[in-house]
Amino acid sequence: MAAPQIVLAEGEAPIFAIGDHVRVAVRFPIGHYRVPNYIRGKKGTIVAIVEPAAVNNEEEGYGRNGGSKRHYYRISLLMTELWPSYPNSSKDSLCIEVFETWLERI
Repeated sequence: MAAPQIVLAEGEAPIFAIGDHVRVAVRFPIGHYRVPNYIRGKKGTIVAIVEPAAVNNEEEGYGRNGGSKRHYYRISLLMTELWPSYPNSSKDSLCIEVFETWLERI
């Protein structure tokens, strides 16, 4: 008899992997949010998955989270992606942690 397959609930497993290319969503919600305006719409690369999964702070702030968890990801964004006239090395980057619901696969 085969062992039963373990099925993970939504949010228990990361949906992105290190090396994945992502774009930060462009949204302008009213109220509580944790994504700086200057990174919205910008492209980056996943460089780390933050463990363990965490509650969605934006939803938690309004009491709507219900305990569900998802992952934060450390993404690397080239400085030239953020500021096209950036005067230094084109290899310089900014690393920032962004919650899963703000990332789009590209």
